[in-house]
Amino acid sequence: MLHNLGAGELILILVIAVLIFGPGRIGQIGTELGRGIRGFKEGVAMEDGEDVAESAMAQSSAEMAD
Repeated sequence: MLHNLGAGELILILVIAVLIFGPGRIGQIGTELGRGIRGFKEGVAMEDGEDVAESAMAQSSAEMAD
């Protein structure tokens, strides 16, 4: 389904999103989406028996290295 989208279509979608939400709100949406994905991963890790504190420490140290 998404393999039919070219660069022109993606740029058009981005322009429409910026017009609707504004550039500041797009950044906030990205931040909240990232937090949601991180929370989901932590929830899945808890169900799999992984230690959330260890995965959070590894992730924060990886972010500091960047």
